[in-house]
Amino acid sequence: MPSSENILIANAFDSETIAKLDEKYITHHLWEYAEKGKTELIRNLDGKCQAVATASWVCDERVYDLHSMKIIAAFGVGVEGINFLKTKRNGIKVTNTPGVLNDAVADIAIALILTTMRNIINAEKFVRNNSWEEGPFPPSRSLAGKTLGIVGLGRIGDAIVHRALPFKMKIAYHNRSTKNLPYTYYPSILELANNSDILLCVLPGGEGTRKIIDGQVLQALGPEGIFINVGRGTSVDEKALMAALADGSIAGAGLDVLENEPHVPDPMKKMDNVVLLPHIGSATFETRAKMGDLLINNLEAYFSGKPLPSEVEQ
Repeated sequence: MPSSENILIANAFDSETIAKLDEKYITHHLWEYAEKGKTELIRNLDGKCQAVATASWVCDERVYDLHSMKIIAAFGVGVEGINFLKTKRNGIKVTNTPGVLNDAVADIAIALILTTMRNIINAEKFVRNNSWEEGPFPPSRSLAGKTLGIVGLGRIGDAIVHRALPFKMKIAYHNRSTKNLPYTYYPSILELANNSDILLCVLPGGEGTRKIIDGQVLQALGPEGIFINVGRGTSVDEKALMAALADGSIAGAGLDVLENEPHVPDPMKKMDNVVLLPHIGSATFETRAKMGDLLINNLEAYFSGKPLPSEVEQ
């Protein structure tokens, strides 16, 4: 028997998790309603529903019209989709799903580093179009001895470091403050870029990081530099990145995230020095299941009056 608790699900963030919520609670799928129906649904739920489940990166603003809402359980780590002005003002708790996706995102970061540095995509095309029969493929760059500069060295960044060190890479980083780590710290992203062979962005989204990787940073990275992004596309000035790729200011880029997903600028699609992935960092069966379980654990803890496993500080 499902719980008598109502859950408003704001968007179709993960089908398996939503199916579990449907089994466990009385759920209401906001995204399935027309505009007028959404307003009516929230009006009818007000006073009877305390919890909202949503993607962490986007959330329908209508949920804040649910005045009885006490908790938003977000699926994902970056919580730029949450309106913290409203949650703080109304005393609404927010949870996310950190930790459980570190390894999967770190795997994709290393895959992008290898793919861009060794020019894997173009090498594969070289074989398929029979160019190999006309001569050898041009050499690429080794990882050993290169400096990997990480912008945002948190839990995901730490998992990336553990994978990068066996490749004999050097590690440098920039955070808002230095950490007690045996890696080189640079007090600005510009200085980090100037001293890195590969600049890796693991920053969350939000206004505080918007377009923080700009043309000046990319110029500092230099014509042999590689830019990798597994954080959020909004952290990068995408026009400046395309310009840097087009004029050779940097050698290449590997992107799992873009500014206006799922829309990718047409000029970028045509560039052979950029690897584009459809935001698959956490997209493994195992990781998504763990993320969903953590979201549900937060809801269960809330309804039981227990401490929330992963509450977001506001």
